[in-house]
Amino acid sequence: MLSTAVSAVGAAAAGAVLIMTLMLSEALAATCFASPQQAYASLLAQETAQLQARTQTVVNINRAGEGELVSLHGIGSNKAQAIVLYREMFGGFQTVDDLAKVKGIGQKTVEKNRARISVQDE
Repeated sequence: MLSTAVSAVGAAAAGAVLIMTLMLSEALAATCFASPQQAYASLLAQETAQLQARTQTVVNINRAGEGELVSLHGIGSNKAQAIVLYREMFGGFQTVDDLAKVKGIGQKTVEKNRARISVQDE
């Protein structure tokens, strides 16, 4: 009798897994395209939207971590780490131009990013 109950529970669990798999398959099938060109156009549109979101976001250099800082033009992982280290050693930046005090970051980099950098929360 116990084995019958265990078998019934196992069958119910397997049925639930099958239903979830079918539901997931339908959700994934909704992203299918009629042609490779449509799929490619969709991927390009998604990439463009993500790039625009990244390039329009204002970065507070007094609070941003490495992940946010690397979204700035000319700032890679090493320079982002240098910004964080500078901030930890000398405190927060008073002005956007203070960013040029960080080794490896010049005034040109500051100018390229001026519209996207802040030193206070907005």
